[in-house]
Amino acid sequence: MKHKRISPIARSLTTLALLTGCGGAALAAAPNSPKQNLAPRAEAKAATAGGPVVASKRSLTREGARLAIESALTRARELNTTGVIAVVDEGGNLMALERLDSTFSAGANISIGKARTAALFKKPTRAFEEIIKNGRTAMTALTDFTPLVGGFPIVSEGQIIGGIGVSGAASADQDEELARAGARALATSAADLATSAPPAAPPAAAPAPVTLFSSEQVTNAFNKGVPLLETASFKIHASRREGPGKVEIHTLDTDIAYIQEGGATLVTGGTAVNAKIIEPNELRGDSIAGGETVKLKKGDVIVIPKGVPHWFKEVSLPFTYYVVKVH
Repeated sequence: MKHKRISPIARSLTTLALLTGCGGAALAAAPNSPKQNLAPRAEAKAATAGGPVVASKRSLTREGARLAIESALTRARELNTTGVIAVVDEGGNLMALERLDSTFSAGANISIGKARTAALFKKPTRAFEEIIKNGRTAMTALTDFTPLVGGFPIVSEGQIIGGIGVSGAASADQDEELARAGARALATSAADLATSAPPAAPPAAAPAPVTLFSSEQVTNAFNKGVPLLETASFKIHASRREGPGKVEIHTLDTDIAYIQEGGATLVTGGTAVNAKIIEPNELRGDSIAGGETVKLKKGDVIVIPKGVPHWFKEVSLPFTYYVVKVH
Protein backbone atom coordinates (compact mmCIF):
# COMPACT_ATOMS: atom_id res chain seq x y z
CA MET A 1 0.00 0.00 0.00
CA LYS A 2 1.39 3.39 -1.03
CA HIS A 3 1.23 6.30 1.43
CA LYS A 4 0.31 9.70 0.13
CA ARG A 5 2.79 12.29 1.11
CA ILE A 6 1.56 15.53 2.72
CA SER A 7 3.39 18.63 1.80
CA PRO A 8 4.91 20.76 4.61
CA ILE A 9 2.56 23.62 3.82
CA ALA A 10 -0.55 21.40 4.09
CA ARG A 11 0.77 19.95 7.34
CA SER A 12 1.26 23.41 8.83
CA LEU A 13 -2.25 24.54 7.86
CA THR A 14 -3.78 21.45 9.44
CA THR A 15 -1.88 21.99 12.73
CA LEU A 16 -2.94 25.63 12.83
CA ALA A 17 -6.57 24.69 12.35
CA LEU A 18 -6.41 22.20 15.26
CA LEU A 19 -4.75 24.69 17.55
CA THR A 20 -7.30 27.34 16.70
CA GLY A 21 -10.21 24.99 17.49
CA CYS A 22 -8.74 23.93 20.82
CA GLY A 23 -8.03 27.53 21.73
CA GLY A 24 -11.63 28.53 21.02
CA ALA A 25 -12.93 25.74 23.20
CA ALA A 26 -10.54 26.69 25.96
CA LEU A 27 -11.59 30.32 25.68
CA ALA A 28 -15.24 29.26 25.90
CA ALA A 29 -14.55 27.41 29.16
CA ALA A 30 -12.22 30.00 30.68
CA PRO A 31 -13.24 31.17 34.16
CA ASN A 32 -12.57 34.79 33.28
CA SER A 33 -15.22 34.75 30.58
CA PRO A 34 -17.77 37.45 31.48
CA LYS A 35 -20.76 35.24 30.68
CA GLN A 36 -19.53 32.26 32.73
CA ASN A 37 -18.68 34.43 35.81
CA LEU A 38 -22.24 35.72 36.33
CA ALA A 39 -23.63 32.56 37.98
CA PRO A 40 -21.01 32.19 40.78
CA ARG A 41 -21.37 35.87 41.65
CA ALA A 42 -25.14 35.50 41.89
CA GLU A 43 -24.78 32.41 44.09
CA ALA A 44 -22.33 34.20 46.41
CA LYS A 45 -24.68 37.14 46.73
CA ALA A 46 -27.58 34.80 47.58
CA ALA A 47 -25.48 33.01 50.23
CA THR A 48 -24.79 36.26 52.08
CA ALA A 49 -28.23 37.80 51.69
CA GLY A 50 -29.31 36.54 55.17
CA GLY A 51 -26.58 38.41 57.05
CA PRO A 52 -22.86 38.27 57.82
CA VAL A 53 -21.22 34.85 57.96
CA VAL A 54 -18.87 35.97 60.77
CA ALA A 55 -20.06 37.64 64.02
CA SER A 56 -18.18 39.20 66.92
CA LYS A 57 -18.61 37.56 70.32
CA ARG A 58 -17.80 38.51 73.92
CA SER A 59 -15.57 36.19 75.93
CA LEU A 60 -14.85 35.83 79.63
CA THR A 61 -11.29 36.76 80.55
CA ARG A 62 -9.22 35.60 83.49
CA GLU A 63 -9.63 39.04 85.05
CA GLY A 64 -13.40 38.80 84.65
CA ALA A 65 -13.45 35.38 86.28
CA ARG A 66 -11.46 36.72 89.23
CA LEU A 67 -13.84 39.68 89.56
CA ALA A 68 -16.80 37.30 89.81
CA ILE A 69 -14.96 35.23 92.42
CA GLU A 70 -14.08 38.32 94.49
CA SER A 71 -17.67 39.58 94.43
CA ALA A 72 -18.92 36.22 95.69
CA LEU A 73 -16.21 36.14 98.37
CA THR A 74 -17.21 39.60 99.58
CA ARG A 75 -20.79 38.44 100.01
CA ALA A 76 -19.62 35.29 101.81
CA ARG A 77 -17.68 37.41 104.31
CA GLU A 78 -20.75 39.59 104.89
CA LEU A 79 -22.79 36.47 105.68
CA ASN A 80 -19.92 34.91 107.66
CA THR A 81 -20.31 31.68 105.74
CA THR A 82 -18.20 29.09 103.95
CA GLY A 83 -18.26 27.87 100.34
CA VAL A 84 -16.39 26.92 97.20
CA ILE A 85 -16.82 29.27 94.22
CA ALA A 86 -16.12 28.13 90.67
CA VAL A 87 -16.23 30.08 87.40
CA VAL A 88 -16.25 28.45 83.95
CA ASP A 89 -16.28 29.87 80.41
CA GLU A 90 -19.21 29.44 78.03
CA GLY A 91 -17.98 25.96 77.10
CA GLY A 92 -17.92 24.81 80.71
CA ASN A 93 -14.13 24.92 81.08
CA LEU A 94 -12.87 25.89 84.53
CA MET A 95 -11.28 29.35 84.69
CA ALA A 96 -11.09 30.13 88.42
CA LEU A 97 -11.90 28.47 91.74
CA GLU A 98 -11.70 29.62 95.35
CA ARG A 99 -12.35 27.54 98.47
CA LEU A 100 -13.01 29.27 101.78
CA ASP A 101 -11.57 27.75 104.94
CA SER A 102 -13.65 25.01 106.63
CA THR A 103 -15.62 24.20 103.47
CA PHE A 104 -16.14 20.48 102.87
CA SER A 105 -13.89 18.94 100.23
CA ALA A 106 -16.61 17.75 97.86
CA GLY A 107 -17.76 21.33 97.43
CA ALA A 108 -15.15 21.93 94.73
CA ASN A 109 -16.54 19.36 92.28
CA ILE A 110 -20.13 20.32 93.09
CA SER A 111 -19.52 24.04 92.52
CA ILE A 112 -17.82 23.30 89.17
CA GLY A 113 -20.80 21.14 88.19
CA LYS A 114 -23.25 23.90 89.06
CA ALA A 115 -21.27 26.49 87.09
CA ARG A 116 -20.97 24.17 84.09
CA THR A 117 -24.69 23.33 84.16
CA ALA A 118 -25.68 27.03 84.30
CA ALA A 119 -23.36 27.90 81.39
CA LEU A 120 -24.14 24.97 79.09
CA PHE A 121 -27.90 24.91 79.70
CA LYS A 122 -28.13 28.73 79.87
CA LYS A 123 -30.34 28.82 82.98
CA PRO A 124 -29.97 29.14 86.75
CA THR A 125 -29.63 25.68 88.27
CA ARG A 126 -32.59 26.30 90.60
CA ALA A 127 -34.86 25.86 87.56
CA PHE A 128 -33.63 22.30 87.02
CA GLU A 129 -33.88 21.33 90.68
CA GLU A 130 -37.50 22.45 90.70
CA ILE A 131 -38.27 20.64 87.43
CA ILE A 132 -36.92 17.39 88.87
CA LYS A 133 -38.68 17.98 92.19
CA ASN A 134 -41.94 18.29 90.26
CA GLY A 135 -41.49 14.82 88.78
CA ARG A 136 -39.28 15.00 85.70
CA THR A 137 -36.62 12.72 87.18
CA ALA A 138 -35.43 11.57 83.74
CA MET A 139 -33.36 14.77 83.56
CA THR A 140 -30.94 13.30 86.10
CA ALA A 141 -29.66 10.96 83.37
CA LEU A 142 -28.06 13.88 81.50
CA THR A 143 -24.26 14.06 81.53
CA ASP A 144 -22.34 17.07 82.89
CA PHE A 145 -25.51 18.01 84.73
CA THR A 146 -25.70 19.21 88.36
CA PRO A 147 -29.32 20.26 89.03
CA LEU A 148 -28.72 21.82 92.44
CA VAL A 149 -29.48 25.37 93.58
CA GLY A 150 -26.41 27.62 93.45
CA GLY A 151 -25.45 28.16 89.81
CA PHE A 152 -26.00 31.09 87.42
CA PRO A 153 -25.01 31.83 83.83
CA ILE A 154 -22.74 34.87 83.56
CA VAL A 155 -24.27 37.33 81.08
CA SER A 156 -22.65 40.41 79.56
CA GLU A 157 -24.44 42.60 77.00
CA GLY A 158 -27.00 39.87 76.48
CA GLN A 159 -24.43 37.17 75.73
CA ILE A 160 -23.76 34.18 77.97
CA ILE A 161 -20.00 34.22 78.51
CA GLY A 162 -19.71 31.66 81.29
CA GLY A 163 -21.18 30.35 84.51
CA ILE A 164 -20.61 30.55 88.26
CA GLY A 165 -21.43 27.93 90.87
CA VAL A 166 -21.19 27.82 94.67
CA SER A 167 -21.37 24.88 97.05
CA GLY A 168 -20.73 24.49 100.77
CA ALA A 169 -22.32 27.65 102.19
CA ALA A 170 -24.64 27.40 105.19
CA SER A 171 -27.64 26.54 102.99
CA ALA A 172 -28.70 26.10 99.39
CA ASP A 173 -30.17 29.61 99.46
CA GLN A 174 -26.81 30.99 100.57
CA ASP A 175 -25.07 29.05 97.78
CA GLU A 176 -27.39 30.84 95.38
CA GLU A 177 -26.89 34.23 97.02
CA LEU A 178 -23.10 34.02 96.67
CA ALA A 179 -23.35 32.86 93.04
CA ARG A 180 -25.77 35.68 92.29
CA ALA A 181 -23.32 38.25 93.66
CA GLY A 182 -20.59 36.88 91.40
CA ALA A 183 -22.74 36.77 88.27
CA ARG A 184 -24.04 40.30 88.77
CA ALA A 185 -20.50 41.68 89.04
CA LEU A 186 -20.05 41.22 85.27
CA ALA A 187 -23.52 42.36 84.18
CA THR A 188 -23.51 45.45 81.96
CA SER A 189 -27.22 46.19 81.60
CA ALA A 190 -30.55 45.85 83.35
CA ALA A 191 -31.36 42.89 81.11
CA ASP A 192 -28.14 41.17 82.22
CA LEU A 193 -29.03 41.76 85.87
CA ALA A 194 -32.48 40.29 85.32
CA THR A 195 -31.00 36.88 84.49
CA SER A 196 -29.68 36.60 88.05
CA ALA A 197 -32.43 38.49 89.86
CA PRO A 198 -33.77 36.99 93.10
CA PRO A 199 -36.94 34.93 92.63
CA ALA A 200 -40.12 36.96 92.87
CA ALA A 201 -41.94 36.72 96.16
CA PRO A 202 -45.14 34.70 95.98
CA PRO A 203 -48.29 36.80 95.85
CA ALA A 204 -49.59 37.69 99.26
CA ALA A 205 -52.53 35.64 100.43
CA ALA A 206 -55.84 37.42 100.59
CA PRO A 207 -56.50 38.70 104.12
CA ALA A 208 -58.96 36.71 106.20
CA PRO A 209 -62.41 38.26 106.51
CA VAL A 210 -63.26 40.30 109.58
CA THR A 211 -65.49 38.33 111.96
CA LEU A 212 -67.98 39.95 114.30
CA PHE A 213 -69.81 38.11 117.07
CA SER A 214 -72.83 39.91 118.43
CA SER A 215 -73.35 40.21 122.19
CA GLU A 216 -76.20 37.72 121.89
CA GLN A 217 -73.89 35.15 120.21
CA VAL A 218 -71.24 35.66 122.90
CA THR A 219 -73.75 35.30 125.73
CA ASN A 220 -75.17 32.16 124.18
CA ALA A 221 -71.65 30.70 123.76
CA PHE A 222 -70.81 31.34 127.43
CA ASN A 223 -74.09 29.78 128.54
CA LYS A 224 -73.15 26.61 126.67
CA GLY A 225 -69.36 26.81 127.10
CA VAL A 226 -68.59 26.38 123.37
CA PRO A 227 -65.94 27.76 120.98
CA LEU A 228 -66.61 31.07 119.24
CA LEU A 229 -64.03 30.61 116.47
CA GLU A 230 -61.44 27.98 115.49
CA THR A 231 -58.83 28.44 112.75
CA ALA A 232 -55.61 26.69 111.75
CA SER A 233 -53.50 29.11 113.81
CA PHE A 234 -55.70 30.05 116.79
CA LYS A 235 -58.99 29.32 118.59
CA ILE A 236 -61.30 31.47 120.71
CA HIS A 237 -63.37 29.62 123.29
CA ALA A 238 -66.14 31.00 125.45
CA SER A 239 -65.45 28.67 128.37
CA ARG A 240 -67.69 27.89 131.33
CA ARG A 241 -66.94 25.69 134.33
CA GLU A 242 -69.54 24.27 136.73
CA GLY A 243 -66.94 22.71 139.04
CA PRO A 244 -63.35 21.50 139.33
CA GLY A 245 -61.97 19.82 136.23
CA LYS A 246 -59.31 17.41 135.09
CA VAL A 247 -55.64 18.30 134.77
CA GLU A 248 -55.04 19.51 131.21
CA ILE A 249 -51.86 19.43 129.13
CA HIS A 250 -51.89 20.92 125.61
CA THR A 251 -48.72 19.97 123.72
CA LEU A 252 -49.40 22.35 120.80
CA ASP A 253 -51.50 25.19 122.20
CA THR A 254 -50.62 28.08 124.48
CA ASP A 255 -53.68 29.22 126.45
CA ILE A 256 -54.34 32.93 127.04
CA ALA A 257 -57.29 33.24 129.43
CA TYR A 258 -59.29 36.29 130.50
CA ILE A 259 -61.56 35.79 133.51
CA GLN A 260 -64.95 37.26 132.67
CA GLU A 261 -66.94 36.29 135.75
CA GLY A 262 -66.36 34.42 139.03
CA GLY A 263 -63.10 33.10 140.41
CA ALA A 264 -61.04 29.92 140.65
CA THR A 265 -58.05 28.25 142.25
CA LEU A 266 -55.61 27.19 139.52
CA VAL A 267 -52.63 24.88 139.98
CA THR A 268 -49.92 25.02 137.28
CA GLY A 269 -46.69 23.14 136.68
CA GLY A 270 -45.65 20.15 138.76
CA THR A 271 -46.40 16.62 137.60
CA ALA A 272 -49.75 15.40 136.32
CA VAL A 273 -50.94 12.28 138.16
CA ASN A 274 -52.25 9.44 135.95
CA ALA A 275 -51.87 11.55 132.80
CA LYS A 276 -53.31 9.87 129.72
CA ILE A 277 -53.56 10.82 126.06
CA ILE A 278 -57.19 11.40 125.13
CA GLU A 279 -56.51 12.64 121.59
CA PRO A 280 -53.47 13.79 119.60
CA ASN A 281 -51.57 16.51 121.50
CA GLU A 282 -54.01 16.46 124.42
CA LEU A 283 -53.49 14.79 127.82
CA ARG A 284 -55.68 14.62 130.92
CA GLY A 285 -54.82 13.68 134.52
CA ASP A 286 -56.45 13.29 137.91
CA SER A 287 -54.42 15.82 139.91
CA ILE A 288 -51.07 17.63 140.09
CA ALA A 289 -48.23 16.72 142.41
CA GLY A 290 -46.33 19.84 143.36
CA GLY A 291 -46.95 22.84 141.13
CA GLU A 292 -47.86 26.43 141.94
CA THR A 293 -51.27 27.61 143.12
CA VAL A 294 -52.81 30.95 142.08
CA LYS A 295 -56.17 32.58 142.81
CA LEU A 296 -58.01 33.95 139.77
CA LYS A 297 -60.67 36.65 139.91
CA LYS A 298 -62.74 38.67 137.45
CA GLY A 299 -60.58 40.74 135.07
CA ASP A 300 -57.41 38.66 135.50
CA VAL A 301 -55.44 37.40 132.50
CA ILE A 302 -53.20 34.34 132.67
CA VAL A 303 -50.93 32.81 130.02
CA ILE A 304 -50.27 29.05 130.20
CA PRO A 305 -47.52 27.96 127.78
CA LYS A 306 -47.93 24.76 125.79
CA GLY A 307 -46.89 21.61 127.63
CA VAL A 308 -47.52 23.04 131.13
CA PRO A 309 -49.97 21.00 133.27
CA HIS A 310 -52.80 23.13 134.69
CA TRP A 311 -55.74 22.25 136.89
CA PHE A 312 -58.80 24.25 137.94
CA LYS A 313 -58.89 22.76 141.44
CA GLU A 314 -61.73 24.94 142.78
CA VAL A 315 -64.20 27.33 141.10
CA SER A 316 -66.85 29.79 142.36
CA LEU A 317 -70.00 29.75 140.29
CA PRO A 318 -70.70 31.09 137.80
CA PHE A 319 -67.14 30.89 136.38
CA THR A 320 -66.71 32.01 132.77
CA TYR A 321 -63.54 32.99 130.88
CA TYR A 322 -62.33 33.67 127.37
CA VAL A 323 -59.55 31.40 126.17
CA VAL A 324 -57.45 32.16 123.10
CA LYS A 325 -55.53 29.06 122.05
CA VAL A 326 -52.48 29.85 119.92
CA HIS A 327 -50.67 27.13 117.96
